[in-house]
Formats: sequence, structure tokens, C-alpha cells
Amino acid sequence: MTDRPSPSTAPSRAGALGDLTVAAIAPPLPVALGELTTDELGAALAAGASAALVPVGSVEPHGPHLPLATDSLLGEEASRRAAGDLRARGVFACVAPSVPYGVTDYARGFAGAVSVPAAALTAFLEAIARALVDGGFTHVCLVNNHLEPAHDAAVRAAIAPFAPGVASVACPLTRRWARTLSDEFKRGDCHAGRYETSLVLAANGRVAPAAASLPTLTTSLAAAIRAGRATFREMGLDRAYTGAPSEATRDEGDDLYARLSAMIVAEVTEGISLRRA
Repeated sequence: MTDRPSPSTAPSRAGALGDLTVAAIAPPLPVALGELTTDELGAALAAGASAALVPVGSVEPHGPHLPLATDSLLGEEASRRAAGDLRARGVFACVAPSVPYGVTDYARGFAGAVSVPAAALTAFLEAIARALVDGGFTHVCLVNNHLEPAHDAAVRAAIAPFAPGVASVACPLTRRWARTLSDEFKRGDCHAGRYETSLVLAANGRVAPAAASLPTLTTSLAAAIRAGRATFREMGLDRAYTGAPSEATRDEGDDLYARLSAMIVAEVTEGISLRRA
């Protein structure tokens, strides 16, 4: 029988790890707020600047090929990537559970269009943001990828009561961020087209086989809205999409997420800097 090493000669756990401590080798805290424990979150919030990213989406038809929850999926994936970038910059960021319903009036008449009143959405988002701030977050960013104008206005109204720098909206509808995105997005023929289909692919979302055979449409939502069209059907979008979904690629989606992440990071870091000023 082999003798066991005596306690004085047996390699200790600390010795095996060298100078590392358990904390030093512990995995990073989860990005999803809902996966954190209360102790983990409390310690992280007490340690320095923090941000809660709240994806705001919709339940809305996105052609015959993309999920009804596409806007929520896009917001969640962009927020997840931005949270990693923010943590690398020293801001403890996490992704709060998304708000999956929004103002979805343009899609009415299609199966799966679920709209809520703008005032209800504003009140709900304001309450969420206030609870997160009162709970210790330095900044709250509402990440909106449902681009219906009335919805965007309702989201922005939710942060109006807050002091400068406390809350922000990250949404590519503003000219500052729209000009950084793809040509299809800038033209406005981008509902469930190449832009959104690429983003769904890069998020490992479900894209139905119909995407490969859908013809390219060139109807600009922005132009149709300016012309007074009130629904997709009035715009001639009988299948609830416009653009070129058959041209979508995962690589383009990853590139677009890098741009959307940069948008979120900028809104958050500028807000935190404003609070510190």
C-alpha cells in the first residue's frame, strides 16, 4: 500500500492554484438579470457604475418567414452583445427581462398582431425603469427595435420624467444611428427584409424556408407613412414584409449587431457621464 502524504507534505488547494483565489477563477456573472442572485446583484451594484438594458419589442407579423416576436429577439440579442462590451469598459451591465408587447397598429388585420395602448406602454415602462433605478442601477436603457413611430414615441415618453443621464432610449429610428446601418434600412424597405432576416439568422432565431423564395419588394415604410398609409395592407404589403429577405446572411447580421451594440453602449456611457457631470 502506498503511504498517504502527511498533512504537512500533501499539496494544498491553494498551492495547486498558485496565487489564484476562488474569486479570481470564478466565471463571470451572468448577463441576464434574471439569472443573478440577489447577493450577486447587490455586490455588483455597490461596486461601481451599472446599467440595466431593457429590450422593448412587439408581437407583430414579420412576413411569412420570421417569428412574431422578431423585434423582441433583436432587442435581446443586441442588448446581450452590448452588455459584454459595457462590462469590458467597466460598466456592470445586464439584460433585464424584455417587454414583449408594444404599439402595433400598422399590422392590424394580420394574424398575430397584438397591440397595446401607447399610454399603457409608457406607464409600464416608466414603472420598470423607476424600479430599476430605485433598486440601485446607475442607468436604465430601453432598447427598442420595434420601429413603429407611435410605439417609439411611447417608449421615449417613459423616460421623460427622469433627470438627465438616468435613463435613455437606444433605437435606430434616430438619424444619428440610422445612418450607421445598412442601405436597406436607410431606404426604409426593411420590415422583415434583408436587414431583419440577417439579424434573426445571427441571433440563431427561426427563419422559415419561405425566406429563400420571397420576391424583393421596394416599398419604403417611411415614405408610405409620410403619405398617410395607416396599415401594411394600405401600403400594399399583403404578406407583411418589404425588402429582400432572400439576400439575408448571418455575417451581415453579425455586422449589424456590432453597430446596434455600439448604439446601446454610446447611449449608456453618455448617460452615465452626464450623471457624473
